Amino acid sequence: MSDLLRAPAEIKYAEELDWLESVDDGHKPFSWRLSPKMVRLFVLGSERADGLDREISQKWFGERSIVERAIVTLASDRGLLLIGDPGTGKSWLAELLAAAISRNSTLVVQGTAGTTEDHIKYAWNVSMVIAKGQSRESMIPSPIMTAMESGRIGRFEELTRSTSDVQDALISILSEKYISVPELDSDSDDSIVFAKPGFSVIATANSRDRGVNDLSSALKRRFNFVRIPVVTNKKSEADIVRFRTEELLRRHRIELDVPPTLLDVLLRSFADLRASAAAAGSDDEKLESALSTAEQIGVLEDSILHGNFFGERTLTARTLASSLVGSLARRDPEDLAILNKYLHGVVEPRSKDEGGEWPEFLEGGRDAIATLS
Repeated sequence: MSDLLRAPAEIKYAEELDWLESVDDGHKPFSWRLSPKMVRLFVLGSERADGLDREISQKWFGERSIVERAIVTLASDRGLLLIGDPGTGKSWLAELLAAAISRNSTLVVQGTAGTTEDHIKYAWNVSMVIAKGQSRESMIPSPIMTAMESGRIGRFEELTRSTSDVQDALISILSEKYISVPELDSDSDDSIVFAKPGFSVIATANSRDRGVNDLSSALKRRFNFVRIPVVTNKKSEADIVRFRTEELLRRHRIELDVPPTLLDVLLRSFADLRASAAAAGSDDEKLESALSTAEQIGVLEDSILHGNFFGERTLTARTLASSLVGSLARRDPEDLAILNKYLHGVVEPRSKDEGGEWPEFLEGGRDAIATLS
């Protein structure tokens, strides 16, 4: 695993999955590798009441009911659509569910304006077609078709980014559970690819993409919608940020403890900026950033790496402020003006009243804005 830049969940947590499978005596739907209860336990982590001989780490931080509804949907004949703001963990939850159920989370189609019907059905190996003609051997199955044939979970990222033609092609797959191959002899068994039990699709959609390529009512009926809310609980958000940051530190072999005071500064800064965005009267008064938990993690990672590579191998309030400004200032001069207003209106009074890390955070933010202005 050490030679992979980013190992998929089924490889990263292979030991846990092997152990859970060995002790799992619950009913497993279709070709599932784990029972629904064990899938939930893998995603949300174990508790003392579970009575297991070892601890299972928590990997996704959110409401238990969300995970349970997602699992129940995948055990039915409907697709699962995870919808929410950027950075709410939709893709990570989809990956964990596919890893626990199928031990393969890599059967993924990425939705973009350039995604075509071939990406969710099949294409052809041109050289083989020229040499031997069209056959199953010369066919290149899509990740979705591979999931159908093997009874596994297929994933479709950013569904609303794909065009209506691609979305329409997905309707027949979710409804009929087969793909026709008209290029092959209709009398041949190869002309239709049927889905095996256990096949389902987990799609994700960004709630901010409304109006890009809205889902048709027909496609909506094929999915159960599960909304992933923005994390507002300070403790839960701190757990997520700490969990992701520890992963980065292990990957870079950096030994560093994030001081709780600096983590608090980061959390409160994002909370302040979110409140300001919510109260803004127009988009020009809001940061372009979604101020998601994922972006918060990115700010912390950036400041840790900067301090480790170019600083004193420690995390400081100054580098944290510099990373925050550098990450969130995407429009010039609008975003810089908003951040400058925040520093003067909120951080400056707080640095006088509370002291601690705030004065250095204020100085670092001012310096970063001056550099970018």
